Amino acid sequence: MTARIQLPSGARRGEVIEVRILIRHPMETGFRFDGDKPIPRNCINLLRCLYNGTEVFRADLSSGIAANPYIQFTTIAEASGELVFDWIDDEGVQGMERAALLVSG
Repeated sequence: MTARIQLPSGARRGEVIEVRILIRHPMETGFRFDGDKPIPRNCINLLRCLYNGTEVFRADLSSGIAANPYIQFTTIAEASGELVFDWIDDEGVQGMERAALLVSG
C-alpha cells in the first residue's frame, strides 16, 4: 500500500492547517464475486496520524468507504516536525507514510 500526503508548504505557529491523505487500497466489502467465488472482505480498519509523537487524528474505517480512501482533516501547527500516518487492514497488513511540516514564527 502506498499513500499520497498533502500538507501546506509552510505554516505559522498556531495556524490551523489542512491535512490530506489518499491511500491506495482496494477496500473490498466482501460482497463482490470473482465468477462464483466471493472476494474476501479487506478494508482499512484504522488510520492514525501522529504529529511529533502525539496522536492528532484517528479514524475507524469500514466497508462503506470507497477504494483508495481520501481523508481530510485539520490540526494546529505547533512546531516543525513530522506527521506519521499508519493504518492496518483486515488482512493485518500495515502501512505507514511520513511527511515533514515546517512551522515558522
